[in-house]
Amino acid sequence: MAEFMTGLKRTDMCGDLRISDVGREVTLFGWVQRQRDLGQLIFIDLRDRTGVVQLAFADTTDKEIFEKAAACRSEFVLGVKGTVAERSAKTDKIATGDIEIQVTELRVLSKAQTPPFEIVDDSKTGEELRLKHRYLDLRRKPLQDNLIMRSKIAKVARDYFYENNFIEIETPMMIKSTPEGARDYLVPSRIHQGKFYALPQSPQIYKQLLMLSGFDRYIQLARCFRDEDLRADRQPEFTQIDMELSFADMDEIMEINEGLFERIFEEVLGKKLSTPFERMTYKDAMENYGSDKPDVRFGMKIQNISDLVKDSDFGVFSGAVQSGGSVRCIVAKNAASVYTRKEIDKLTEYVRGIGAKGLAFVRWVDDELACSFKKFMKENELENILSAIGAEKGDVVLIVADKDSVTLPVLGALRLTVAKRLEIIPDEFKFVWIVDFPFFEFDEESGEWIAMHHPFTMPREDCLQYLDSDKGKVIAKAYDLTLNGTELSSGSIRITDYELQQRMFRALKMSDEEIEAKFGFLVEAYKYGAPPHGGAGIGLDRVVMLLCGADSLRDVTAFPKVQNASELMSQCPSEVDDESLEVLGLEIKKND
Repeated sequence: MAEFMTGLKRTDMCGDLRISDVGREVTLFGWVQRQRDLGQLIFIDLRDRTGVVQLAFADTTDKEIFEKAAACRSEFVLGVKGTVAERSAKTDKIATGDIEIQVTELRVLSKAQTPPFEIVDDSKTGEELRLKHRYLDLRRKPLQDNLIMRSKIAKVARDYFYENNFIEIETPMMIKSTPEGARDYLVPSRIHQGKFYALPQSPQIYKQLLMLSGFDRYIQLARCFRDEDLRADRQPEFTQIDMELSFADMDEIMEINEGLFERIFEEVLGKKLSTPFERMTYKDAMENYGSDKPDVRFGMKIQNISDLVKDSDFGVFSGAVQSGGSVRCIVAKNAASVYTRKEIDKLTEYVRGIGAKGLAFVRWVDDELACSFKKFMKENELENILSAIGAEKGDVVLIVADKDSVTLPVLGALRLTVAKRLEIIPDEFKFVWIVDFPFFEFDEESGEWIAMHHPFTMPREDCLQYLDSDKGKVIAKAYDLTLNGTELSSGSIRITDYELQQRMFRALKMSDEEIEAKFGFLVEAYKYGAPPHGGAGIGLDRVVMLLCGADSLRDVTAFPKVQNASELMSQCPSEVDDESLEVLGLEIKKND
């Protein structure tokens, strides 16, 4: 039977004790990591979130306490009192390796069955089983450290914004559905049957209304929800460090963001960041890296060889250029020994899977050139190409020919794949601001121009002349902050002029009825004096993932969803009974 902790009050955490504490009487609580019974000696490793300390039981220990220790098993919850003593067999494997606790009082507060997997740092147990028993998985130190770091980052963020005169304001969790971008999660209303709330994809409209209300500096650690397909850096629910500032331009908002990351890195990681961060236009990012969130820690930039091959006898190249596309490549330095023909074939299958028709290559081994299109080259044509792109003996050149909307993202993805395989990405942090985004992007499915960010983004003043005549030339006052190839923050200056906002809606071919249905209350608010303002939203989960060096958001989220948006531990989403549906006026249509 479990004992009570009456009379025991924790004085220390297990992982905090050191040699300087020798002689002190301490009271500790924690879980049994392991028990070693050596007959006349018993050792128990006691674990809490700060670490592990050794408990020692010898022939001088009270007999009843010794017998209790002998009965302890992994994951029993203990309360102990004892004296800190210097350890005879010291170890540097744990921070408390110089000391042990000579126990004078032991209480078994809770017994435990044998867990379905061992609670160890480097667990080899499959993720599915660990997620099913997430409460056990979270006892592992790597996950606890990640969540503790998340807590520290959140505290640093709040402290930083409070010091800079921001006001923390909560916005509603049940809002009007204004579908755009990802799908909304919908909440049926019992009182207003047939109508639905939406869970917020972001607090975008509300924070703009707060600027109109006179709260010139807003901050919120906001929960956001998006019903979209999941991947390693995406969860259906996430936390955003959300901010908005009145009477601020792009530079001031970007400086505020940089100051936040300076503080986070210094206080959480003990690292100094160099500011201001690099700025790169959207066009340069796409042309050189094939991504609007480029990883700039290594080179291997994309190169355009269209002019060199536009008249080539190789129809794949010349045809792509003549049809308005391009021929582009990356040069993988010293990669010929790694990328054999068989490995290049694997890359070819990879790029076909992400939209390319194929992959041309040059593999320069010794003095011999292995080239997939060599027979189509005129005299010196291949040599001129290799000279122009800086390819040398030992290199591999990978080439994609297609329209730019294919060549750039495909080579961008290929660039990262190759760099990881070659292990040339340094272990460092490189921030880059991406600026000068196009306001519009052409949706090939619908044949319409849509807003790349959202319809409240302010266009650059010098581009307003193109709003009706040449939408491809309109540049937005938008900015994204990226770190090591991951987008951390996205923001923009907002439209605050009522007439300009109406003009923007018309450019997006939104009807008056659609505008009123989706944004009527915001448009109405603009009529009553709107201050110039802008803001940004930083993905807290992604920040933590990168700073922890984690591979997935699941490693920095307490109770994450898996790829099909379900939670294995609680088995949600789940069915509800007919009575609950009836109250909401809903009926489930079963698929045949």
